[in-house]
Parts: sequence; C-alpha cells; structure tokens
Amino acid sequence: MIKYIGSKRVLIPAITDVIQSLPKVKSVVDYFSGTSRVGHALKRLGYRVIANDFLSYAHTIATCYVQADRQTVLDDAQDLIEEFNDLPGNPGYFTATFCTQSRFFQPKNGARIDAIRDAIQTRGLHAELKAVMLVSLMEAADRVDSTTGLQMAYLKSWAPRASNDLKLRMPDVLPRLTNQPCEAHCLEAQAAADQLSADLAYIDPPYNQHSYLGNYHIWETLVRWDKPQSYGIACKRTDCKTRKSDFNSKRTAEDAFRSFLEKVRCPYLVVSFNNEGYISRDTMESLLSEHGDVHTVEHDHKRYVGAQIGIYNPGGKVVGQVSHLKNKEFIYVVVPSGHPWSLENLQPACY
Repeated sequence: MIKYIGSKRVLIPAITDVIQSLPKVKSVVDYFSGTSRVGHALKRLGYRVIANDFLSYAHTIATCYVQADRQTVLDDAQDLIEEFNDLPGNPGYFTATFCTQSRFFQPKNGARIDAIRDAIQTRGLHAELKAVMLVSLMEAADRVDSTTGLQMAYLKSWAPRASNDLKLRMPDVLPRLTNQPCEAHCLEAQAAADQLSADLAYIDPPYNQHSYLGNYHIWETLVRWDKPQSYGIACKRTDCKTRKSDFNSKRTAEDAFRSFLEKVRCPYLVVSFNNEGYISRDTMESLLSEHGDVHTVEHDHKRYVGAQIGIYNPGGKVVGQVSHLKNKEFIYVVVPSGHPWSLENLQPACY
C-alpha cells in the first residue's frame, strides 16, 4: 500500500488482537479508513467491514481493499494491468503539474500516469474494477515518487526509486466473505456516525493540524481526475484551502470528537490516537468514559521519516532540528459498563 503518515501498519497486530479478544464482534465500522490497512486486515480475518472516509482517494482505496471481492475483479483487472503496462506515455496535466511545475515524479513516469489514467477514465469500468485499477496506478506511482512519504514537498535531489519505470501490479484484493458483503462509503465523519453502525467502531481520526488532503493532494487529484488549479511549490489543489476538517483544528478538535462519539451506535469502541495529537490521554479517557469502561493499550512508535531528518525550507536549507524520534501510540478500548473484559484478555506482547 502507499506510504502514509498515520498508517497503522506496525500496530495492526495489536489492533486486531484487541478486536479478536472482544466477544460476539462480527462486524466493524472503520469511520476514518485512510489507506484501509486496518479494514483490509479485518476482512482477511473474516470480519464484515464497513469502511468510510470523506476523501475521494481514501474511499477508492477502501472500495478496492474492503468492498471489492477477488472473485469479481481479478480476471478483468489482470487483463487491464497487462494492457496498460504496454501503453506509451502521453504527457498531459499530471506531467505538467507534478513533473514540470514541481518534481514529484520524473517526466517519463508522469507521461505514463497520464496515459493510464486517461485509459481508465474512458473504459466505463464498474465502480469496484475502476477502484482496483486506480489503486494499482496509485501504488505504482508511489513506488517511483521522490518524497519522504508526504506530498507537502519533494526531495531536492531525485530519490533513487524515481528513476525506475512505473509498472502496475495487481492489488491484494481479498476473497468474498461468507457472511454479508463489506462496504465502502464516502461520508463526512459526523454523517457517517449517524448512518453507519456495527458491532464495533474502529476510530482513527486526524490527530493534529496536518490535513490528509494537503498531505496527499496528488492522490486526490489522480482519483478525481478533475485537473484542478493549483498553488505553491507543491502544486496543491486550490480546495486544500477550503476543504477543512474540525479535527485538524486545536480549537475545535475536542468538540468535534465529542459530537462524533455521541452519534456512534456501536457496543464496542476501539480508538487509535497518539501523544502528539490535540486530545491528551487524560482528556480522551474522560471523553470515552461517557460511553463505557475504558482500557488503554500503550505502544512506543517510530515517527515518520520526515520527522527524523529535520525541517527544511523550500530552498533545501535546514530550518529546524529533530526534537524526538519516537511517540506513544494509544489504543483505547471501550466496552459496555460492567463488562468483564480487561487487558488480561490480551496476549502479553500487546500491552
């Protein structure tokens, strides 16, 4: 899957161990699905997953990795991947914006991205097959980008991988479940809490001021293919200035989360957060205690690579130093009041 700040790749074993330890949980709503790593892992374990994210690229990833079933898309996707890998480059908006005006990708790969994305757009593919092809293209582009994993800026010198030739691969789409089908939705968080429910809510909201739209604006443009006007050195979409989330504001984050929790209709809650977020551990435990008994699992976690190499201005000059290399990731487990579950239900390695 794509490089992603806030990805739960390392924490997935701990998260799934927590969920598997809770009795009678067969379905999970992932309200802020992001790259769908958690939803994908849970579907693999046999849970019915309902994934949601308000950003188009994240909804597309969820459609591929959660909603789509391998039996439905595999043959057609493999044929299209083989065909599209043979397409010659055809430079267009993507090349001009992200290879010439900025330097996220080398022009040879930008031209291939333009050609493949246009081909996907003109084929009239059904929603799940289109999502699989878009994810295949997104992941192929991610393997040849020149960033530290964020699209706020690109490297001053080309990353070695940027010289590789872009090549599509089949995403790891999972087989169909024997129970109800999984789903992917594209709702604002408060609306999703109103409309979606399951046995358990997995909640991984934005932690701080960094907008996922701003951090991954290229994927949003690649999926929407709306060729928007852009601004700044990073050629961000202009709607990065207007599509704001209350979760990304220190002033509004706590109230937004409280309002969200009041709408959630799931017996169990599992919440991911960390100590660099706007909501402190004490405040989070207090908020969650209104909805059941709270148990907290704590993990040390290596910070993303951009935070480990210092802070640079657009000219490549160091303007800030590394403050720390690790943070603390918290998994808050909320069970109905008086429920006998405790941390002792987990394997010792999880806490």
